[in-house]
Amino acid sequence: MTDHHRTPYLEQRAGTYYFRRRLPFDPNSKSNRFFVFSLRTDIPSEARDISARLTAMTTLAYDYVRGCPTMDQNTFKALLSELVRFEIAAFEKARLASGPRSLAAAEFAAQREDAIQTTWSAARTEGGDRRAGLAATRAAFYTGPIAQRIVDFHADKGGLLRAEDLASYEVREEPTLAIDFRGAQVHCCGAWCQGISMAQTLAMLEQAGPDAARDGNQINLHFLIEVLKRVFADREAHVTDPRFMQIAPEALLDPAFIADRLRSIDETSDPLPAPAAPATVPSGERPVFEAGCADTSHVSVIDSAGNIFSATPSDPSYDTVVIPGTGLSVSSRGSQSGAIPGHLNALAPGKRPRLTPNPILGLKDGQPWLAMGTPGGDVQVQAMAQVLIGMLDLGRTPREAVEAPRVATYAFPGSFAPHDVHPNKVLFEADMPEHLIESLRARGHDLEQWPARTWMAGGVCIALRDISRADAVADPRRAGTAKTGAKP
Repeated sequence: MTDHHRTPYLEQRAGTYYFRRRLPFDPNSKSNRFFVFSLRTDIPSEARDISARLTAMTTLAYDYVRGCPTMDQNTFKALLSELVRFEIAAFEKARLASGPRSLAAAEFAAQREDAIQTTWSAARTEGGDRRAGLAATRAAFYTGPIAQRIVDFHADKGGLLRAEDLASYEVREEPTLAIDFRGAQVHCCGAWCQGISMAQTLAMLEQAGPDAARDGNQINLHFLIEVLKRVFADREAHVTDPRFMQIAPEALLDPAFIADRLRSIDETSDPLPAPAAPATVPSGERPVFEAGCADTSHVSVIDSAGNIFSATPSDPSYDTVVIPGTGLSVSSRGSQSGAIPGHLNALAPGKRPRLTPNPILGLKDGQPWLAMGTPGGDVQVQAMAQVLIGMLDLGRTPREAVEAPRVATYAFPGSFAPHDVHPNKVLFEADMPEHLIESLRARGHDLEQWPARTWMAGGVCIALRDISRADAVADPRRAGTAKTGAKP
């Protein structure tokens, strides 16, 4: 697991942290949001992370990544069209801050290509030495001309990102949380993202047993939803950057704690399970289950040699601006920190925002078995849990498990500003069997319908292998590609 983000709002001098400048929130405010894009940014990490993975774990150079196959363009255009339809107001705001016009797709692509060429040119100056080339690529991005454009843009717009933030950024290695689940060992990310919530969900399902998770040949949706509501209630009460948590993350996985949470599940819906989130003023903004979270991608890879890789690169783009000359959008991940002083996840010196991307790896008998992840914000844990139950409790093939209709609860404070809460709310895809919908309604859930196979229900990608073969599945809900065979 790697630390992808570090908040640049604060600096350390002589052992003490200082705000670089006054942040724009009222200490008496009940609004849980940072409004100014240049003040809610964080450090771009993907270039450093990809370089670190290539250096330590492969024999590949940076230019190999450029040649990897991408998604089918017709599929991508269809998804983009739907995103624009849902997010037209947000896309309208995504303009170059230096001018009144929107950035044309061709111009955006040209600027991005120019930035890529800058990094590769640096690598080529190292005469074919792979490690030296990767180091030169990192330097070109974090200390070279690209870094300078990023820093100049933030300075011009009143932002807080400085050259030293980029130059000093390093990828942090952290241990995974390993959970035994239905004969497999699932490795989840840690507490500063949703990894702890994925781990807690699987721990609750494992302790309850397969019979609790299924209803005939279907998932027991009421039970799963109630599990997820408790997991997200615990996330809100206890989970933030682990250096700032008041309990050890592993306490949420303690068997006695898990048993207590399972005992609290009843036959009817609990609108907002304890520990209930504190009351906040509703923002009045469009609910996230209507808008969706569309900025994330995922890649899962497993090979015949036993190497396994799972990553969920993500950063918002449509709700921010593009840095001229780079093709890069200003990260708005800082919006996942709370703006209400005293909140567990509130902004603090050196504190990472609690994020949502949480890929997983699975082992069976100690051998690589599965890599999985999905886009979708707070839907990620929910979608992956349903796929794993489908595969391991219901005996579905990976494709059947991925394509099966899904539900999602929103009875918790959302991860993204304005962090609205929707007690008792459950969304379901339109192709969900009617008797399952009626069962949820009879148990008191507040139901609302999504279109069938909507992109808002996630886009789970799987790569897995057993003794005889490898398999790969890309969710048809989003623009993905699944391939098996020789290295492309």
